[in-house]
Amino acid sequence: MRPTLISLTFGACAVGLIAACTPDEMPVPSDGRALFMENCAVCHGADAKGNGPMARAMAKAPPDLTLIALRNGGDFPSVRVLSTIDGYTKSSLSGPGMPEFGALLDGELVPLDTGDGVLTPTPRKLVALLEYIQSIQAKR
Repeated sequence: MRPTLISLTFGACAVGLIAACTPDEMPVPSDGRALFMENCAVCHGADAKGNGPMARAMAKAPPDLTLIALRNGGDFPSVRVLSTIDGYTKSSLSGPGMPEFGALLDGELVPLDTGDGVLTPTPRKLVALLEYIQSIQAKR
């Protein structure tokens, strides 16, 4: 009888842990704008339109980040934007001077669905920055 009680207790704990990680209950990162201002505005500008103070010194101007979705047929390419920010790939979103933001990969992980239905553990700071950039997309 004891193994059954242990199994039930373990199972209940596992269900509780899984439920605790659902996106509906996970606090949404709210520091995305601050992270943008700290890490991105110097090149992309405070308005994210590619007109930051460093933009004039760059061989290729930084892109207007408010037009990402429009440049992609109205869809925001979350995976590509994440890969560009973290430096995993160098896509058309990044110019030759786009730095890698490894420090954004440190810290707490939160589950993120980038559109494929799979919750992927992703650094909270990276999610916050992604959500901020997605929130500033220009409307048609």
